[in-house]
Amino acid sequence: MQRGFDVKRLVLAAFAMSCVSQKGGAPAEKRPGAVPAHAEPAAPPASPARIDAVRPAPLGTAPPEPILEVMTAELARSMGELTRHSDPPYFAAYEVSDARRVNITAAFGTLRASSDSRSRMVDIEVRVGDHKLDNTHAPRDRSVGAGRNSTSASLPTEDDAYALRSILWLRTDEAYKRAAEQLTKVQANAKVKVDAEDTSDDFSRETPSQYLEPPAAIAIDRAAWEARLRAASSAFRGHPEIVTGSVSLSASVETHYYTNTEGTRYQTPEVHLRISIAATAKADDGMELHRFESMDAGAVERMPTDAQIRAKVDAVIRDLIALRRAPVAEPYIGPAILEGRAAGVFFHEVFGHRIEGHRQKSENEGQTFAKKVGQPIMPDFMDVYDDPSIATINGVELNGFFRFDNEGVAGQKASLVESGVLRTFLLGRSPTRGFTRSNGHGRRQEGMSVVPRQGNLVVAPSRTMPREALRAKLLEEAAKQGKPFGLILRELDGGFTMTTRFEPQSFKLLPVMVVRLYPDGREELVRGADLEGTPLGALSSILAAGDDVATFNGYCGAESGYVPVSASSPSLLVSRLELARKRKSQDRPPILPPPPSGGGT
Repeated sequence: MQRGFDVKRLVLAAFAMSCVSQKGGAPAEKRPGAVPAHAEPAAPPASPARIDAVRPAPLGTAPPEPILEVMTAELARSMGELTRHSDPPYFAAYEVSDARRVNITAAFGTLRASSDSRSRMVDIEVRVGDHKLDNTHAPRDRSVGAGRNSTSASLPTEDDAYALRSILWLRTDEAYKRAAEQLTKVQANAKVKVDAEDTSDDFSRETPSQYLEPPAAIAIDRAAWEARLRAASSAFRGHPEIVTGSVSLSASVETHYYTNTEGTRYQTPEVHLRISIAATAKADDGMELHRFESMDAGAVERMPTDAQIRAKVDAVIRDLIALRRAPVAEPYIGPAILEGRAAGVFFHEVFGHRIEGHRQKSENEGQTFAKKVGQPIMPDFMDVYDDPSIATINGVELNGFFRFDNEGVAGQKASLVESGVLRTFLLGRSPTRGFTRSNGHGRRQEGMSVVPRQGNLVVAPSRTMPREALRAKLLEEAAKQGKPFGLILRELDGGFTMTTRFEPQSFKLLPVMVVRLYPDGREELVRGADLEGTPLGALSSILAAGDDVATFNGYCGAESGYVPVSASSPSLLVSRLELARKRKSQDRPPILPPPPSGGGT
């Protein structure tokens, strides 16, 4: 099972995704309530969705930092020694992540936590064998990704050459021994198993590159931010309906250093700041309700103002109060609109995980699209690509931006679907049928093995229609199917998908803001629904796209850990979505009344 987006990434660290800043890109939306009657259907314009993508200019001309020089020297020395063995490595790489992280959380007007930490971690990869067959080859009697192809260790945060090299030396020795042992097992496994369907090489040949940016830094005034978050979170105090409510700052600056035996070297900085707003409430029937919002930025000066943070907090409070009063959703199958951010999560789960390259190769995977290259898999007005080299879309900063992936390959645009036809996959350095080169999507969290992952997934239809026309088409489709209303899914918590053969080839998404749209234009908020389905059916049911493009930023969890991602999409009308009842708690709301908001007795 592949985990995908989830809003609790920075709250519970159990799922994978969180929400996006709405600074541009997303249209203003109406909260549940009465709205004017819908407009007459409008002829869809021929214009594509408006996607203004910005790719920052390359800046890789800085001198190498001392730690990169140490890594390069020790890698060369270690490989020189190891080539004398009977099973010498044919490839090795070091990747170091040097990170500073500031985390502050306030709840109900008081400080809960505040920390400022620094760390360095190295991932060491050693490959024994050759490009055709090496120690990383996945045995065909267990799930891909079940093993580790790298060795990890903490490093000193000071640039003491001997201290650094001593750890690199010892862990490289460990990685080599493990790789040599694993190659023996791989060779034995190949002899006793039937021939593989996909006989592609285990490792691709790539052109070496050099790219060196200067390390980044952030200046965070912790005392000032602690005061700001206290003030913002105090808005929850006056609402007894709110059981938990917090506002957090997560700020990180990481510099990634990479060197391999092919001659590739890079040092690239990543700066990410996020304001997270999380709150929960409990309905009278025991159902737990929650809302999460976030605002992301790539620089301190682009962080939201106090007024913008407070506006988000107030919106979360309003939504929870409305959800407590809303009726419970009944099981439903019929037409629905997935609004921009929800549509992005939908595509991430339904499509994005299934076109990751390693899933086409492993015979334990469902391989939904493995043999569909050149075939239509969705309507002919749909284009989809993933491009980690994009930093912003329509002014919204993207979480999935990176210069180089974790295998030393520049992040590149992968045109996945063109006019509804599947063209390629997300590829790292593990080739698959007909694809021998990486497109720069090999990714991992520190300490995990690399697999191809999504970066910035973009749904870019060539034909769109205005919001009101899309709503009118929803009602038209509902009438055609004999439904008393159509559904609008405005916000999703996240979701997960199952891709292996022994599991159902299905997905589940977790909507929180679901609206029934009636023929007279009236909207009714409902709660307690899960969205379920199968990928081929869901993608083939897309009827139309809106002219609004919104972005969902967050983190995605899968075999290689949690990585930052984004998904951008206009609103989508689908002819057939299925809602099921959400599991709910059987516990009553708190029996005791909440304490006075002023802290008195």
